[in-house]
Order: sequence, then structure tokens, then C-alpha cells
Amino acid sequence: MNLKRKIFALAVLAGFAFAAQAQEKASPAMTAEGSVGDAKITVNYSSPAVKGRMIWGDLVPLGQVWRAGANEATTITTTKDIMVEGQKLPAGTYSFFIIPGEYESTFIFNKVAKQWGAFDYDSSQDQLRVKVASQQSSSLQERLKYEVADNKLSIMWEYGKAEAKLAPSM
Repeated sequence: MNLKRKIFALAVLAGFAFAAQAQEKASPAMTAEGSVGDAKITVNYSSPAVKGRMIWGDLVPLGQVWRAGANEATTITTTKDIMVEGQKLPAGTYSFFIIPGEYESTFIFNKVAKQWGAFDYDSSQDQLRVKVASQQSSSLQERLKYEVADNKLSIMWEYGKAEAKLAPSM
């Protein structure tokens, strides 16, 4: 009888461990890294999933400031000055916001790096705003994803994509 209880307890514990492992975090913390010239670029963000929802124009309204991820505002760090769409972004850490649009979006680099979402966003603290083309993709990107590659900062989620050209500072 004692052996049966031990086996049962082990089976229950194994079941809980399997269930806990099977549950995926809603918006796991992610990092995208790359370089532009001698500058190292790091994007820290929480990556929500589509989960069958309509993202652009529904979950994320068009024409409004969005935190560009989940939970805390996404941050972008550059170790040296860089050019973003031909405009200078000084070295530092910035919160990153987007105003998504159907054909054009605005990337915002804000001097207040630590913020929860966009609730306390203050445009007077913007270091830089740049306009970028909004693009449609034919393949679904289930999780929000950032890339820093080929002298571009890209964001992809659901069927949408936007990217800014990056270059070393002059």
C-alpha cells in the first residue's frame, strides 16, 4: 500500500511538472541584437502571440501610440551614435514606441527608457521620430519579432512588417 501511494504521488508530481512545462508564457521576454558599424544595437521586448486575433487595427489601433510589445515598453540600446532613416540617434537606451498606420508607421525613440506600456508616454521626451513604410506579408508571424540585421531595424507580427534603415553616424 505504501508503495502504491508513492507511485501515485510521483505520477501526480510528474503530471504537474509536465503541465507547467507545457504552459507557455503569454509574452516571453526576448532580445534582438545586431550591429551597425561599430555600434551594438540591442532590442529588449516582450513577445505576445497572435492567438487567432486580428492585430493591426483591432488589438493594436492604427494611428495611436503603441508600446511596441507587451508589458514594459520595448527598449532599444545603441552603444554609439547611429543614423535612423538619415536622422541622428545618440548612443543610449530609449523606450521604443510605434504609431502604426496602414501604409506608413512612425518609429519613436523616447528618452524615458523605463516605462510600463505607453500609459505615461510623453511626446516631449521623444529623442527621435521617423516615418517608415508599413508592409504586408503573405505569411503569418505568430509571435512579435524584432531583427537588427543588414543595417535595418525590423518589426514583424501577424501579417505586418515595418523597418527603418540604420547607418553608422557621420
